[in-house]
Amino acid sequence: MPNLALTELTLSHFRSHKAARLALDGRPVAIYGPNGAGKTNILEAISLFSPGRGLRRAAADEIARQPEALGWKVTGILQSLHQIHELATWAEPGGARQVSIDGKAATQSALGRIARMVWLVPSMDRLWIEGAEGRRRFLDRITLSFEPAHAENTLAYEKAMRERNRLLKDQVRDAHWYAVLEQQMAHAGTAIQTSRQAALVRLAEAQDGAETQFPAASLTLTGAGGSIPPETVDGFAQALADNRRQDLYAGRTLIGPHRADVDAVYAAKGILAKQCSTGEQKALLISLILSNARALAQDFGAPPIVLLDEVAAHLDSHRRAALYDEICTLGAQAWMTGTGPELFSDLGDRAQSIKVTETDAGTHVEQRN
Repeated sequence: MPNLALTELTLSHFRSHKAARLALDGRPVAIYGPNGAGKTNILEAISLFSPGRGLRRAAADEIARQPEALGWKVTGILQSLHQIHELATWAEPGGARQVSIDGKAATQSALGRIARMVWLVPSMDRLWIEGAEGRRRFLDRITLSFEPAHAENTLAYEKAMRERNRLLKDQVRDAHWYAVLEQQMAHAGTAIQTSRQAALVRLAEAQDGAETQFPAASLTLTGAGGSIPPETVDGFAQALADNRRQDLYAGRTLIGPHRADVDAVYAAKGILAKQCSTGEQKALLISLILSNARALAQDFGAPPIVLLDEVAAHLDSHRRAALYDEICTLGAQAWMTGTGPELFSDLGDRAQSIKVTETDAGTHVEQRN
């Protein structure tokens, strides 16, 4: 069994699942069934055992099964290195999401210290051709997998920036009102930049010399955030002060890590990812997720839990088999969804199979092996 794996998962009034319980043995998990049956909901539930709002970025009150709207709960037993943890996350109607670890209230950041998780979902397929926000979010998920404190730094930065933006919008010009907020943004912002750059270095190292059927991608942090030296807190604070006039005119903060972007290049061909074919873009994304997992296996001491939603649908049989081989060689508990069992035939008995169907009573989950 991998050193990081869920051995039990229970869903209660979560999305389409009124009640579901899965017993796992650490192998990869192949979940199949028709579109809309509730396969992705299982992956989303697992993603909530990591910091943040999960792979759908849903608010807590959007997750509860309808029409009951009784709140929801997800529990699990996690083997993490040499320890076993009881995890739970839930929300009461109208309430915020809560977390407990081993029966004690915990922060979301605490989840990131005992479990590492990476995922790839269909909405990421357009990552390289749409706006910078999605690429920042993608990089921040990777960064968070290496450095759980990244979430706290991001929240601190965003909170201070919101307050500064309020002053800017109200056309407040007294420098004293800005000084403290800009120092807070500078401390959190340089930590964000440092963590992002470190994550890119780890990805590059994990891709270098890796035996893989997927193309390497060269990533570069660009944009206003990337132009600020991450090691200089005072320099960042001064840059914010110097840019205050332009920010007042715009009514918002124009420089900082919230303006960063990520450039990706198909390394072997030397062309930008946004200029690649759809299949090449997908292959690059898979390559980055696998590289992230390989790096985490070295840094954390165990490969992360990997969530791959509909990942096999756009891969030919050769690439599909190569993906499964790499996952099994890595030793990761990967949760994968697809419409039919034939998509996972190359896995054989290396994976557990779960069939998900939709009935009049709701989603039905059946473990096959």
